[in-house]
Amino acid sequence: MDWHALQGREQNGWTAIQFKRLLDTCDSMDVPIKSGTNILIFAYGLIDPNIGQLDGDISYHENRRGSRIIPLQSYSDPPPESKFAEFDSFEFRMNNYLVPPTDTTYYCKVFKFPNHFPMKRHAIARKIVINATNRDFVHHMDTYECDPQATDFDDNNLPDGECDQIIERITTCRSNMITMWSIGADDISEYIPEAGYPIGGDFSVKYYMVQVHYDNSQQLSNRRDSSGIKFYVDSKLRQYDLGYLLFGLASNAYGIAMPPRVDHFMIDSYCLTNFSKVC
Repeated sequence: MDWHALQGREQNGWTAIQFKRLLDTCDSMDVPIKSGTNILIFAYGLIDPNIGQLDGDISYHENRRGSRIIPLQSYSDPPPESKFAEFDSFEFRMNNYLVPPTDTTYYCKVFKFPNHFPMKRHAIARKIVINATNRDFVHHMDTYECDPQATDFDDNNLPDGECDQIIERITTCRSNMITMWSIGADDISEYIPEAGYPIGGDFSVKYYMVQVHYDNSQQLSNRRDSSGIKFYVDSKLRQYDLGYLLFGLASNAYGIAMPPRVDHFMIDSYCLTNFSKVC
């Protein structure tokens, strides 16, 4: 027996069953539980089976079935949030956004960095904050720097809306990504002890953009969201400033195209000769 029942209960129309199993049971009928995202399928009937009868089988579920992408095992051992309880922090959060009843929505919102950090500081960790009731449709979240050389925002009317609809207003905020999260990743990520992400003081970046991908496959309406990202800030500067380097190909038909019926394939990327030079 690979699966072991622990407990179960029925309450207010809900049924909950708790069980345990090995991450890899070595059973050809079981799927190994791996780090990151795991796809679970489920189905249920409306009639309890009578195991005391020969025909006490579970009734057919008909259309009562579905699937869910759930992270069951962490990639690493993320630190507890209590570790950063004494640190300063700041957040970029959506403002009770009404998610459209469509399959996919990319929502972008620009934020001005808070002015209560007059001296340069280092962010040493970040936490993705997602409403508990919205875990099922927040697919991924990206945070970008806005180019300080080309940014001319009205602080009273910062860009805010579906990304495609405000694309001309957020062009300067789409090149330098500073953090990203997707289903299966850890909510809390701590930076290496030698470096921190620079904020405040004379750091040139003053505006940031958060992009959230909502995967509303059931096209539900009246769903509001205030998810976002939280940064923890140390009072002491670390030895190095943390920077980000992005390279690769665009995820479109001209960049990454996956051939049909192949087990694996290679993609080559090329950089200019002066790409790795240090000024």
